[in-house]
Amino acid sequence: MSRFRQRLRKLLGSERGAASVEFVIVFPFFVGVFLSAFDVAMMNLRAVMMERATDQVVRAIRLSSGATLNYDTVKQDICAQSFMIPDCEDSLMIELIAVNTTSWNGLQHRPACVARGNPIQPLVKFKNGQQNEMMLIRVCAVVDPFFPGIGVGRSMPKDPTGGYQVIATSAFVNEPV
Repeated sequence: MSRFRQRLRKLLGSERGAASVEFVIVFPFFVGVFLSAFDVAMMNLRAVMMERATDQVVRAIRLSSGATLNYDTVKQDICAQSFMIPDCEDSLMIELIAVNTTSWNGLQHRPACVARGNPIQPLVKFKNGQQNEMMLIRVCAVVDPFFPGIGVGRSMPKDPTGGYQVIATSAFVNEPV
């Protein structure tokens, strides 16, 4: 029994492995911070690329002055320029509505986004405006976080399928022909 006590005292007095204990305690925290930062960076990159693609398409619409817009064509143009949105054609919805400049009733509801896993998709307003009419375009894509169970990926608001919404908004005036 005395040998056991001596070995126990020697083991408790030893400092071998102290760095390993600190590493085991601190390492998961730093990995979580790193993975969370990566997820935030990718979220921001996706949002910026979709904003840029929306602005480029709106610029092309303004320059076409009076061309009738087609939902599928506008969607393809946005998807062609926002390469950071995976499965863009199936995860993107576009709203195009006229803004009443007397009451400014443009954005009165949440954006219509793709309901993944649901065969019935939400109704989308996509109407060409008249000449000199202010138009509001809102694009919404649903994408999955890279690390859904860690840090920001765990705490961000998600739809029932685990995806979050990336939304881009722009406005333009229909030029006279």
